[in-house]
Amino acid sequence: MSKIENYILGNWASGSGEGVPLFDSVTGEIIGNASTQGIDFAEVLHYGRSKGGEKLRKMTFQERGNMIKSLAMYLNKRKEYFYEISYRTGATRVDSWIDIEGGFGNLFANASLRKLFPNQPYHVEGDPIDLSRGGRFMAHHILVPKRGVAVHINAFNFPIWGMLEKCAVNWMAGVPAVVKPATSTSYLTEAVVREIIKSNILPEGALQLICGSAHTLIDSIESQDVVTFTGSATTGRMLKSHPRIISEAVPFNMEADSLNASILGEDAVPGTPEFDLFISQARSEITVKCGQKCTAIRRMIVPENLVEDVQIALGKALDKVTIGDPRLKEVRMGSLVSKDQVEEVKNRVKEIARTASIVYGDLDKLDLIGADAKGAFISPMLLREDNPFENLTVHETEAFGPVSTIMPYKNLDEAIELAQMGKGSLVSSIVTNSDEIAKDYVINAATHHGRILVLNRENAKQSTGHGSPLPLLVHGGPGRAGGGEEMGGVRGIKHYMQRCAVQGSPTTLTEITGIYQPNSKYKETPQHPFQYHWEDIQPGMSLKTHKRTVTDTDIINFANLTWDHFYAHTDITSLKGSIFEKRTAHGYFILAAAAGLFVYPNKGPVAANYGLEECRFVRPIYHNDTIYVRLTCKQKIERDSVGKELPCGIVKWFVEVFDQNDELVAIATILTMVQKKSPFVQIDRSNIESYLAKLTENATAKWGMMKPQHMVEHLEKSLRIASGEIQDFEISTPAEHLAKVNEMVFNHKPMPKDFKHPLMEKESTDELIHADLATAKQKLIEAYDAFELYFKENPEATTKNAVFGILDKFEWDLMNVKHFNHHFEQFGIL
Repeated sequence: MSKIENYILGNWASGSGEGVPLFDSVTGEIIGNASTQGIDFAEVLHYGRSKGGEKLRKMTFQERGNMIKSLAMYLNKRKEYFYEISYRTGATRVDSWIDIEGGFGNLFANASLRKLFPNQPYHVEGDPIDLSRGGRFMAHHILVPKRGVAVHINAFNFPIWGMLEKCAVNWMAGVPAVVKPATSTSYLTEAVVREIIKSNILPEGALQLICGSAHTLIDSIESQDVVTFTGSATTGRMLKSHPRIISEAVPFNMEADSLNASILGEDAVPGTPEFDLFISQARSEITVKCGQKCTAIRRMIVPENLVEDVQIALGKALDKVTIGDPRLKEVRMGSLVSKDQVEEVKNRVKEIARTASIVYGDLDKLDLIGADAKGAFISPMLLREDNPFENLTVHETEAFGPVSTIMPYKNLDEAIELAQMGKGSLVSSIVTNSDEIAKDYVINAATHHGRILVLNRENAKQSTGHGSPLPLLVHGGPGRAGGGEEMGGVRGIKHYMQRCAVQGSPTTLTEITGIYQPNSKYKETPQHPFQYHWEDIQPGMSLKTHKRTVTDTDIINFANLTWDHFYAHTDITSLKGSIFEKRTAHGYFILAAAAGLFVYPNKGPVAANYGLEECRFVRPIYHNDTIYVRLTCKQKIERDSVGKELPCGIVKWFVEVFDQNDELVAIATILTMVQKKSPFVQIDRSNIESYLAKLTENATAKWGMMKPQHMVEHLEKSLRIASGEIQDFEISTPAEHLAKVNEMVFNHKPMPKDFKHPLMEKESTDELIHADLATAKQKLIEAYDAFELYFKENPEATTKNAVFGILDKFEWDLMNVKHFNHHFEQFGIL
């Protein structure tokens, strides 16, 4: 029988001994055994801290984010393989979608957060704090990756999502992970980890996997580690109180049992869209994942006059739910994860039923499609508790399966009190079309829930639903739910980082934070800052402009141009009693005039004005006052290129406007898009000749089957295609993908090494056109000259490329640079 393996210390390893058997939830067959016997957990944790941690900590947020994005794309291409395995957990296709593609979605979402972080390994938080008069002593907060590991102890219900929702966050923070999935479904987690390791996208040590018992894992935790737990409150409390957690003050995030509540608003009577939404959502939350969701609705709190209506409508909805083999299209609900879980759910239902009535479902009878009693199947169960204020079991006992209980309320205050009697949950929802009811509920119930969904007819089509945690929102809850806060966008990443207040001079803190701090020393530059590419611009780089005197005519003309005739600018007879002494320049004129002083007029790396972040007018400028500007690089921010756009980064510029007395009159932060340097060697006639001179007959390609002469003839042909000499071919890229493929011409990514060009498929490396290599080189130069001449005489012309579609001269130049670099590197002559 096969063993479910562990990935530790850079290798796949089986634990010794027989291990724990894992079962197919649908057929009852044994899948394999899982064992961790013989594993030194202290060594595993040390390996993660040293091997994985060291590499992740050195990566910038941009590098980490792009790494996670690449991993998400890699895994998404292999998702069908995971679906086949997921069926064995009892999950339908829809259930598995939540776990599999929801998990990959977490990777994508967290990868996108790189845009909110600097292009460095650590983060700068908040605004600078002046600690002295005069601004020569200040402080700023930074966050650095913890030097430990993230230990994730996960539940059985989401073996993929449960791992990736947490790992995406700690990897973004620069911290490695040790994942301990629930043993019963660890075979699915193992399958995903195998693909992750095979991808070689993550640095070694960034992810380790433990499948099986790990009772002593916490014994080796250290103060720089972070522990997260998802599962039962009993186990969670035991782990949270572990002496090692306490003595080392280890952050512990817990997501535990949660008796989530959904409230039907008093306005949502039968016949309204909200009533139908409530019933539809309730059925979904009972049956999706066979009710095995930490966010599922366990308590339905309904106006007392609508209890019967809800019970009848929900019963009819549940009648349509078919149960059986989750692989079958006609099946709407699969099985629980195991036979043990079936008995656990039945026992919890019986506890609740001591005071509540079972109004739908049967614990012993079940109609199945394509399956039998060997699987872990159970009927959806609906209970009704008519005295929820006296009978507390429904607020204290969770049946972790397709089980929910209806209970009545007289008014909204009662509904809020009943929701609070769950003593804390991951999520609550209210279905109402009354914003007044929604506000009252949310404000008064928010203390007891990590998330509240307000569902109505307006948002129903776009709503992700009661039970769907989202990576950019907090996932967790107070009290019984564990008190944890997983995910939550940027704040989730910060959970794995250490915040530190740094004090010093503005100049020192500029160097430490990578953000220009006001009153820092300026870095004068030999040329205008707008002449530098993004990579060469540094915070503190500064320019002092020449001066300009603001005239009375300037102010009047600006008023006429903008139609801004505010009295301070146009009616000097009305100034008495105001803060102004004379005719005053418009604030936006000062800003515009400042731009006129600091903008570099010639074409260069600055591609566009990207916006304005802050602007303050400190004191007025009157006619005949003189101003000048100090332009200083404040911060650089990475940016993904979009569409037909050359790769750019964002530069924030701190603009200080001074008057003739060197008094500060205005400040602003403007943003510009600044082009990045091309990583490619630029291609022109002299360059081509220079590189071709290095190419010999016996040169060997680093990849591919080309010989030197064939490569040269291939480049010649591409130039003759560009100049329109050869156009007797079809564009091979499908029309629906052509726009996206065409955008690749503009990015800085090199061409793939083994790309199969459609026009080369008909060619052979043995079929040469010219007599020898020297002739081929000369013909290539002639083709380049012809290409340049063609577009000089036809500057608006376009010609087609077999892969990228219709290209103009600018696009051909970009493509040729990539293409020539690709083949010159192929033969080592670059």
